Amino acid sequence: MQIDIVNIEGKTVGQASLADAVFGAKVKEHLLWEMVNAQRAAKRAGTHSTKTRANVRGGGKKPYKQKGTGNARQGSNRAPNHAGGGKVFGPHPRSYAYTVPKKVKRAALVSALSLRAKEKKLVVIDALAFDAPKTKRLAGILKVLGVPSAVLVDGKENANLSKSARNLPKSKYLAPEGLNVYDILNHPSLIIAAGAVKLIEARVLPPESGTPTPTAKAPKGKKSEAKSAPAKAA
Repeated sequence: MQIDIVNIEGKTVGQASLADAVFGAKVKEHLLWEMVNAQRAAKRAGTHSTKTRANVRGGGKKPYKQKGTGNARQGSNRAPNHAGGGKVFGPHPRSYAYTVPKKVKRAALVSALSLRAKEKKLVVIDALAFDAPKTKRLAGILKVLGVPSAVLVDGKENANLSKSARNLPKSKYLAPEGLNVYDILNHPSLIIAAGAVKLIEARVLPPESGTPTPTAKAPKGKKSEAKSAPAKAA
């Protein structure tokens, strides 16, 4: 598919060819849902904790004798059935992250990129070069382009762009290696530098195998069926 390349003034300066397999694929919403859930789960701190009866202070002495009081026998006043006692089956620190298959990750990212292209919210810009970090200048460029909130994608060597975007509360800079479904969907627009398009496509498209397919070999231990005829005695 073809898309216009614009400059920082919003004027068309050329055309970019985007791979249909990356920017023109069918949008699969269930994959977007799966990846957003996985990314949100991985961001959870998981630091919640409760005290069991082993962690609660006190309760080392038997509250009263075993027999003769008419009460149910008790070994500690820090048991879960007492006020101020330990908690049973309470939450403890753990990780909520889980693994998503690589093919699902790749397909979900393709769906997110295709969604932004389909919605006409994908902007390819010729360059986002800055002599020095300038947040005000970057905010002005976004205003000219009509996208006050966006994900900005360029090579990781563009440190000035990264620093310029840090103070923009509604925008975020990402290198092609860090482009992800959650951030694409969390911002209404996607701005990609022309030089980063091929890097994104190389990351998303499955690697081509350059190794030739090995030919089938006869199993070991079996002789060839074609045998030479035995020589006749003279």
